[in-house]
Amino acid sequence: MKIDLAGQTVAVFGATHGIGRAIADGFHAERCQVLGFDRTRCGPHEPEPSFPIYEGDVTDSQAIEKFAQSVVRIDHVIYCVGIGSGAFGFPFWNVDPSRWTKVLEVNLVGAARVAQVLAPGMAARGEGSLLFLTSVAGQIGSQTDPPYSASKAGLINFMQCLAKDLAPHGVRANAISPGMVKTDLNRSVWQWGQERLPTEQRVDYETWADEKIRKLSPLGKWQEPAEFASMAIYLASPHARNITGQTINIDGGWVMHS
Repeated sequence: MKIDLAGQTVAVFGATHGIGRAIADGFHAERCQVLGFDRTRCGPHEPEPSFPIYEGDVTDSQAIEKFAQSVVRIDHVIYCVGIGSGAFGFPFWNVDPSRWTKVLEVNLVGAARVAQVLAPGMAARGEGSLLFLTSVAGQIGSQTDPPYSASKAGLINFMQCLAKDLAPHGVRANAISPGMVKTDLNRSVWQWGQERLPTEQRVDYETWADEKIRKLSPLGKWQEPAEFASMAIYLASPHARNITGQTINIDGGWVMHS
């Protein structure tokens, strides 16, 4: 299959770590001009990216506008920014309401800020796409972290609003939804749970993760960042010209809608 994206400009928000980094590297391998936006550059044990990184925060509208003004054209926008509350549920009233604000500000309002700045230019040109990294938590009401779950549900709905607004202008908007991926956020869930268990009941991360994936995923396999890169590239390509307003789960069958 010929992807035919060479030479196009792709802005990846959250480009230096995890799934966002895999997506940025994937587009770079397709000979796209990748522009990364993140709060920090790579960590000391991570390879330097082969694309430029603009250091900024998605909660800062001026930083996003300055980033947009630094380039002539952006063909595709990928939003891979996300944080958890750091105070997990079971039940939800264990999470102080004050913890909701930052999660919503980054996961949902940050995405709206990016779209507000970049989508009008795409609409004026009559082409382009936006892609948002959501989560199965936004579809099943995950109790693990209610603010995170709610923010991702809101992001799915916002993406659908965008898809409807932008369709008459030839611009598409979609989302991809991870299930179980070994990321820092996933590891933090394990750590939080272990700290609340007696010492003799605690297990290492790999044991905990293997048990959880077998319980939640019918296919029983972890999802890998490269899988999301492949889907992101496909959704940006001409092959996906009739796909908009969709949330595509890469979750091993965890979430199934009848």
